[in-house]
Amino acid sequence: MMAPAQGGGAGGRSPYSVYVEHLRAGRLAYQYSRAAGKAVFFPRVLCPYTGEDCLDWRISAGMGTVYSTSVVYPRKGDPYNVALVDCDEGFRLMSRVEGVPATDVAIGLRVRLRVHAPDTEDDDPYPVFIPAE
Repeated sequence: MMAPAQGGGAGGRSPYSVYVEHLRAGRLAYQYSRAAGKAVFFPRVLCPYTGEDCLDWRISAGMGTVYSTSVVYPRKGDPYNVALVDCDEGFRLMSRVEGVPATDVAIGLRVRLRVHAPDTEDDDPYPVFIPAE
């Protein structure tokens, strides 16, 4: 599914604001380069492959696979993971996997999107993942 706007922004809005708007609606948006034929993430104004204004917005199905994971042991609080997730549409993002102990997150784990709601009105939502099973 593609949003009608082309280019890095939509109607003069920054690519980041368009991305956050989709997250607020529970969707993970990414850009697709018409010129390079590749997914683009993190949102930007110009195609990183060609330097052209050839980016369309698309919506991810929210499914992916853990590519890499690390467990962080903070001084206070429970351990948590930091994971690189390869989304099925062909882009990778840094996130975390919730719903399982940090030490149980493994490379190859299939995951699905869950948008983390902001704690305050001033914060932006962000994508996290949960096991797909």
